[in-house]
Amino acid sequence: MYLLIALGVSFAINYTLFLIAFRNKTDKLTDLSYAITFISLTFFGMLTMREVSIYAWILAAMLIMWAVRIGTFLFARIRKTGVDHRFDDKRDSFWKFGGFWTLQAITVWVVMLSSLLFFDAESEPTWWLALFGVAIWAKGLIIESVADIQKYNFTQNKKNKGQFIDIGLWSRSRHPNYFGEILVWIGVYVFAVSALDGVNQLIAAISPLFITAMLLFVSGIPLLEKGADERWGKDKNYQQYKKNTPILVPKLFK
Repeated sequence: MYLLIALGVSFAINYTLFLIAFRNKTDKLTDLSYAITFISLTFFGMLTMREVSIYAWILAAMLIMWAVRIGTFLFARIRKTGVDHRFDDKRDSFWKFGGFWTLQAITVWVVMLSSLLFFDAESEPTWWLALFGVAIWAKGLIIESVADIQKYNFTQNKKNKGQFIDIGLWSRSRHPNYFGEILVWIGVYVFAVSALDGVNQLIAAISPLFITAMLLFVSGIPLLEKGADERWGKDKNYQQYKKNTPILVPKLFK
């Protein structure tokens, strides 16, 4: 019942913001609502706890820091571009546009499973495993943040118009931001897992597995790789970059 109520909270937030976005025909709420839903479910989990431990505060801080970072970045980007072309064929359709928000509500809930189960658990995690989880999360957050900033600065430089990015972390991985994102949620799972019982440990594992599968096989890397091949596939420099640069896990040495 607890997880179903959390899912209901996720739907309520997304459908409310969907109605506003649809009425105003704006793309500026879609990514912002993603971050807002994570923060809201974090507060929901904290408020339902019988006793809020220091570990719960740490996990909440991890989730909120990540959400504020990505929400601020994506909102600043959409404010500058004004339009998210993913919605060009959906923005004017109640059902198509609403379908995106439905999927977003479910996605946030699934990614939050390990955190929600932790907030509902009666046990505390093993301290060293929790610390290890924080270390993985921090590394992921730093990698993701640096990669996003590097790409944003690259694309904003008029000299780079029409070029592919191959500098900084992007010289070591074709998708370092996604590598960082995956590490974030692996870190959250490692932090939470020792506080859960056997069944919930398995359910919680859906969180990092889901986000990894989505980025590797569905809405992340496949779409970007296809777009890059269509744009630069005949460019010898891009062919060389693609041949020598790992698709996800950064190489340690050039």
